Amino acid sequence: MDAISDVITVINSFIWGPWMLALLVGTGLLLSLRLRFMQFPTLPYALKLAFSPVQQDQRSKGDISHFQALMTALAATIGTGNIVGVATAVVLGGPGAVFWMWITAFVGMATKYSEAVLAVKYRVTDEKGEMVGGPMYYIERGMGCKWLAWLFALFGAIAAFGIGNMVQVNAVAGNVHNLFGIPAWVTGIILALLTALVIMGGIKSIGKAAGTLVPLMSLLYISTGLLIIIYNYSLVPDALKVIFTDAFQAQAGFGALIGTTIRYGVARGVFSNEAGLGSAPIAAAAAKTDHPCRQALVSMTGTFLDTIIVCSITGILLVMAGLYPDFSEGTAVVLTSCSFDFFLPGIGSYIVTVGLILFAYSTVLGWFYYGEKCFYYLTGFKGIKPYRMLFCLMIFVGAVLKIGLVWDIADAFNGAMAIPNLVGLLALSSIVVSETREFQKIREKEKGKLI
Repeated sequence: MDAISDVITVINSFIWGPWMLALLVGTGLLLSLRLRFMQFPTLPYALKLAFSPVQQDQRSKGDISHFQALMTALAATIGTGNIVGVATAVVLGGPGAVFWMWITAFVGMATKYSEAVLAVKYRVTDEKGEMVGGPMYYIERGMGCKWLAWLFALFGAIAAFGIGNMVQVNAVAGNVHNLFGIPAWVTGIILALLTALVIMGGIKSIGKAAGTLVPLMSLLYISTGLLIIIYNYSLVPDALKVIFTDAFQAQAGFGALIGTTIRYGVARGVFSNEAGLGSAPIAAAAAKTDHPCRQALVSMTGTFLDTIIVCSITGILLVMAGLYPDFSEGTAVVLTSCSFDFFLPGIGSYIVTVGLILFAYSTVLGWFYYGEKCFYYLTGFKGIKPYRMLFCLMIFVGAVLKIGLVWDIADAFNGAMAIPNLVGLLALSSIVVSETREFQKIREKEKGKLI
């Protein structure tokens, strides 16, 4: 395990070097500029569209509603990244990492919008009559580069075992063992069985489960976190000051800032909201919609809700509690739980653990769908059954592995799948712009004004 960990560490130091940070944030910034930062003025309409969907033409192609597509994407994104990921970023990168998570999210909204536009535009119908799409399809059909599409699908199918499986289960097992004393292997078996029950039903079953779990878990976690912050409002200014100050300071100069604070802020920000990874557009492609941009606006709200809302609550609360200096990478998994318990003794840790279980389970479901569609692209339907069996098996493995190795593996494959997706986004950015301009004309007719 030590040898494997050393190899993964070397890979991560290359994948998550300054060039990757520049590519991720730079792509989002470039798309924001080309789209004239449309994510900000259109956010109210996008949120309204997501939660009070307009009546769509019944002839619109797709398998699930706007809301279910968003919930499936949020099921995959709102997970341990919002609880353990933020804690790990603060422990390893300092409080300033929270600021860089925010920056990643703001530009990432344009990235996720663009991903969804292309996913819906280039989606296809599979042998079962279901809509499938994502980076592998827009890279192949839009760019005409099948080998790069194949690479994305390969990395995506493997990444699902990390970010969407082992990381989630490992965090749950650690918190459940810490709070209830239940062995990790028991938690792994239970989660594997529960996952198997849902994933056999495909996207419609996953969409229904996500539509129930995501609102429930989000309401529980967000309301508790906000109540703590509001009740202890006097600590908020100092916490924000620490976050902003630390964001531009590092003991060893700019090199250390890039190597720790910015790196972990961007890496954990991407892990949390997945903008640029190419995962969320796979769910967007299944949505019933009359225009790619309408679903893209809905998809864009996922980044806002995930990082700007949920991660901010976690990050601010962690800094308010001030416990992070006493934690290491190996113990960061329980930092958020301890911080909640700091403000709500005897109650906070239970709320975080319940939230984490729901977050992680829904993320496993969402990422299974992503991984399955990537593997389908590589093998066709003959590979689906073996992939499902292996996915459930790895849930058990993830529960008992060492936490540091699990996170390192997840980071490595996150970066690997992001590269071909970002190349595709940059190459097809003109298509995104033209589709957006066309949709603006549609909105003018609908509302008599620009979106």
